[in-house]
Amino acid sequence: MKMVVLDGYTTSPGDLDWSDFEKIGELKVYDRTTFNVNEEQKVIDNIGDAEVIFTNKTPITKSILESAPNVKYIGVLATGYNVVDIETAKEKGIVVTNIPTYGTSAVSQMTFALLLEMCHHVGAHSDDVKKGTWSNNLDWCYWNYPLMELEGKKMGIIGFGKIGQAVAKLAVAFGMKVLAFDKNRNQKLEDDDIKYVEFDELLSQSDVISLHCPLFESTRGIICKSSINKMKDGVMIINTARGPLIVEQDLADSLNSGKVSGAALDVVSVEPIEIDNPLLTAKNSIITPHISWAPIESRKRLMDIAVNNLRSFVEGNPINVINK
Repeated sequence: MKMVVLDGYTTSPGDLDWSDFEKIGELKVYDRTTFNVNEEQKVIDNIGDAEVIFTNKTPITKSILESAPNVKYIGVLATGYNVVDIETAKEKGIVVTNIPTYGTSAVSQMTFALLLEMCHHVGAHSDDVKKGTWSNNLDWCYWNYPLMELEGKKMGIIGFGKIGQAVAKLAVAFGMKVLAFDKNRNQKLEDDDIKYVEFDELLSQSDVISLHCPLFESTRGIICKSSINKMKDGVMIINTARGPLIVEQDLADSLNSGKVSGAALDVVSVEPIEIDNPLLTAKNSIITPHISWAPIESRKRLMDIAVNNLRSFVEGNPINVINK
């Protein structure tokens, strides 16, 4: 069985190996193919006569699938699977799987790394000290940014699946109250510190809002001018989910006006970020290059699940199938 990984570098830039995959079939790993849908021929050429495709962000479109008749299985090396034309794959009898819940610990940890950076501006203060500002200061200490405690604040979590719940546990550990919004409610998760609320109540009551919902048409642009206007003055916004959940110009305008006191984003609408993205020049914005999922432990877990998905498919009992 011939297998191809179209964009293996992001999953393993050299610190993990693909040997478990090689035990199942003949494997070719490309560091990169393309994430540009206008370069489909590169994808077709790299797939060749493979029966199994693995992709992280390389798009697998209808025309690509029509040009790759041998493909029987597509393994998405991520939780989100919008890079694959699911309907065409289903029509052709191609099994598509994804990797659920591999990054819960990593993403929740990154959420609080971003939040704590907004609260304490650790990086900016450290840089300032190294420039000599503290050495030349008249007082024994100083701070150049507002500092904030989390104790007693309210965190609104939009999307209360496994990652949202993990973030809630951290929030409670810091003494915060959690307001959760999710269409599917598990009342057993509610207690004195965590409760479900309607969307508008979350917006109006939260000091911090963190996004952990999937990207659907119903959630696209969920953070926009109208929803921001319903938020508290000085709210902070965190996004480690999907960039298009936010209308970026609206958020940039709210940062520049001071309505939103800070935004910390690990994802943006187009990745890599475009040089004219308004958030690059907005006040009080932190942007990291989509790394919340990327600790080595998380990526190792992803690859282990991917191997198990493939092995289960080969044995005739596919799991984590997203196009049943």
